[in-house]
Amino acid sequence: MADDATRDRVRALVREVLEKAGPDSPAPTPTRFVNTVSESTAQPAVTRDESAKSVITEDDVRGLEPGAVLRIGEDARLTPLAADIVSEKKIEIVRRTSRGGSKASKLIAVGADHGGFKMKEELKAVLSELGHKVQDFGAYSEEAVDYPDFAHAVARAVADGGSDLGIVIDGAGVGSAMTANKVPGVRAAACYSVDVARNSREHNDANVLTLGSKTISSAQMREIVKVWLSTEISEDRHRKRVAKIDAIQRQYQR
Repeated sequence: MADDATRDRVRALVREVLEKAGPDSPAPTPTRFVNTVSESTAQPAVTRDESAKSVITEDDVRGLEPGAVLRIGEDARLTPLAADIVSEKKIEIVRRTSRGGSKASKLIAVGADHGGFKMKEELKAVLSELGHKVQDFGAYSEEAVDYPDFAHAVARAVADGGSDLGIVIDGAGVGSAMTANKVPGVRAAACYSVDVARNSREHNDANVLTLGSKTISSAQMREIVKVWLSTEISEDRHRKRVAKIDAIQRQYQR
């Protein structure tokens, strides 16, 4: 009887989650993330143009009406308070892009434990070669440390909007993924091949990549990172499924 009662409670919870995140419902807006569109793909009527600024603060968005459209620079960043107001008022962000299209450069947060230190240093060189900027959260040597500390730091940087994406390296990549996924707004994927890396971005919109220094070679790391960074979520059906992931997460947030 106890087992039956437990199964009934689990089924009821699953039904509740699915009802609140059904495929016909609009995709939810994460607290710290702002969905943006490029002017090359959509051109809504702009309510305010702040594209000359590199940082958008709460003062720049507080006076906007709900549903307003704000144009910002391609590389502009929103402060956490500004992002909260944008989310609350459902303000649409349009990024001004150059005539040649959107720049590929991103700010990537990186981190590793002692086992991933050497590969992290190689990773930083790869990212620089690809034209990206790097924010290194350590470790800074091969002295023994705890991987959750560095995975958490990278995940927080991504969730708070301080970095565009994150990459963490430990021995297997699994522990760092588990840690990063505890941070609301983070979708971390442990990838061990190019195909998995591509899928994690195209289907799951992963924003943190975790790698295992003991499971892949430097050459494999290079190819995985290149593909992961060059792939974007592509179809509405994938976005709806990612929205369900975010909706499930909110069910357990207090």
